Amino acid sequence: MHVRAKTENITIVLNKPKYPGNVGSVARCARNMGIEKISVVGNRDLALEEMRQMATHFAAGIVDRIQHFDRLDEALARFHYIVGTTSRRGSARGPVVSPREMAARLVDISQDNKVALLIGPEDTGLSNDDLRFCHLLVTIPTSKHNKSINLSHAAMILCYEIFVSHMEPMEAFTSRLAASAELEGMYDHLKGLLMKIGFLNPENPEFWMMHIRRFLGRTNLFSKEVKIIRGLCRQLEWYMKNKKT
Repeated sequence: MHVRAKTENITIVLNKPKYPGNVGSVARCARNMGIEKISVVGNRDLALEEMRQMATHFAAGIVDRIQHFDRLDEALARFHYIVGTTSRRGSARGPVVSPREMAARLVDISQDNKVALLIGPEDTGLSNDDLRFCHLLVTIPTSKHNKSINLSHAAMILCYEIFVSHMEPMEAFTSRLAASAELEGMYDHLKGLLMKIGFLNPENPEFWMMHIRRFLGRTNLFSKEVKIIRGLCRQLEWYMKNKKT
């Protein structure tokens, strides 16, 4: 019997959506594909009735259970694996995969990890600062004549690929990864240390931190490994302090 993604471990996170109708449509798409959880970041004024109307009675319950957050880092803190969506490519954003490849990876990872599908505002999409939280970036191929995709359409494509993707049974799936809050604490610790030793340019430290994030993000760090890296940082800080004295 094939193994499918564990959709109860998957949440759609909408960052600063502008239109309540789009959020309701995303809820309906998610419910069609077995995903029951949505979080909304940064816009608490969306009209509830308009969201419920677009969701229809079929998915109105998902709208009623939406979790609201004021900041993106708060919304993502509990997740172990974050997939960001982008239509723009470039060296600053790093390599991207197709929705099908993304879904194939999530079959394994979603078994024991909480996964976020992060989608940005309708007009601008996710910024580089938003994408720094992501372990994986996905882009939806489109005609060169019109690259813009409606928010709910993008969500439907991603959810569909996750729903139909499957893999052969494995003896062991990917174990619980470090949560986003743990990773952000580690990156802040690394950033502070690297600035102290002059490795990072104090005028633009995030440029090199982006590359460090991308490098470490490929390894899918576990909580224990994050603690080892932070322990190493503390030991180096102790050494630097005592060497001066």
